[in-house]
Amino acid sequence: MITIEQLKAINKPENIAVTEHARIRLYERNISIDDIVNGINTGEIIKQYPDDKPLASCLILGFSVKSQYIHIVVSCDTDFIYLITAYFPDPDMWESDFKTRKGR
Repeated sequence: MITIEQLKAINKPENIAVTEHARIRLYERNISIDDIVNGINTGEIIKQYPDDKPLASCLILGFSVKSQYIHIVVSCDTDFIYLITAYFPDPDMWESDFKTRKGR
């Protein structure tokens, strides 16, 4: 299982590997690498995906540099954080704490 402490220990822009998919989504959603770093530093893991391949991943709830709630999906090894995607959670789909999907 991934821990937030493990992520924070390597959370620097040069240690974040961004997939092409994630790069496109960040651009479309106006999310910067600084938002990702801040989101991890201020964040908590709200869901684990232990069966993801090739590495387990997790969903983090944190804050962007402009103090907006942000969801970040990452996996990691000892050296790098692999950014899968990030988005600003939609209040129509999430409870007010942005930790629980509506309708669950």
